[in-house]
Amino acid sequence: MYTLRMAESVMEGHPDKIADQIADALLDEFLKKDPYSKVSLEIMVTTGLVMVGGELSTESYADIPRVARNVIKDIGYTRPELGFDADTCAVIQSIDEQSPEIALGISAEGAGDTAIVVGYATKEAPNLMPWPITLAHKITKRISEYRKIGKFPFLRPDGKVLIAMIYENGRPKYVQSVIAYVHHDPDVSMVHLRELIIEEVIKREIPEEFLTEKTLLKVNPTGRFVIGGPVADAGLTGRKIVSDAYGDIGLSGGSAFSGKDPTKTDRSGSYLARMIAKHIVAGGWASRCLVQIGYAFGLSEPIAFDIETFGTEKINKVKLTEAIKKVFPLKPVEIIDFLDLRKPIYRQTSVYGHFGKENLPWEKLTYLEKLRELLD
Repeated sequence: MYTLRMAESVMEGHPDKIADQIADALLDEFLKKDPYSKVSLEIMVTTGLVMVGGELSTESYADIPRVARNVIKDIGYTRPELGFDADTCAVIQSIDEQSPEIALGISAEGAGDTAIVVGYATKEAPNLMPWPITLAHKITKRISEYRKIGKFPFLRPDGKVLIAMIYENGRPKYVQSVIAYVHHDPDVSMVHLRELIIEEVIKREIPEEFLTEKTLLKVNPTGRFVIGGPVADAGLTGRKIVSDAYGDIGLSGGSAFSGKDPTKTDRSGSYLARMIAKHIVAGGWASRCLVQIGYAFGLSEPIAFDIETFGTEKINKVKLTEAIKKVFPLKPVEIIDFLDLRKPIYRQTSVYGHFGKENLPWEKLTYLEKLRELLD
């Protein structure tokens, strides 16, 4: 039986990703000086303007305009002709202190928000992520890297990649299509641009066994993409949650991550759920795993916990669930310490996905042996 799965990845200069990166850079800045900062920020970017809003309780200080401009500069919006420039854009802020009622719920060691969180892992790519989202991120990251090091100096920061992949009996068979939209200078030849992206990036990043004569490779199918970034489209935090997670294979709890400190369970709970799912797959107890946890604001225990292994389990699910609960803490306040989430680690998560990056604490298989003692 054949099925189709898809994933999208956007580049650093995509308007929504600019917003996410600014939000998480600000979060990191506050956590550097006050690890107990309570941060919930939303960012909007548009032509010549960055708006920062939200709630904040902290003993630290951050120069918000400076942090925002540094992010924009890092991304590559440094020329006026791009329509959005780090040195000239306005930065407006409207920030209030965290609601005392929310602060009370958190101080009682309860969840900082009501959230459905999910974590997913699959024995497909080496990072135990689905192949479509893995390949999409590899392509966009490589294109951005070539732009930044000057290998493709005619590229601009915006862009996205959409991948569709055919699965046979639940296993990845081949890539059906790769559609790339690449932001570029006006004087580059479209023929040259398409040839470079296809030959130097797409075909090198996708394993040869996934490319067939049926695979459709398209770059800028609508033609020129000179006008991009916030001048072409407003950007907001939290609008790329499926791209941030697992593509269309893994279910989404519906909550965004960036701009939120770890007391927000839609962030910290999602990270723990991924860690649990990854341990289950890496340990060989299932080849595919979805972990779902429900949190209610102010409650110190999750209201729901479930492990779905899609019929791939090699062990009794009741026994598996019991072992997981013995090894991994599910209380919000315990998750923060368990994963050491009060550190300024979040800017790196805000682009090219929150999962599958081996250096992040929730990606480490630290408790595999402990689980084996209980299950094997």
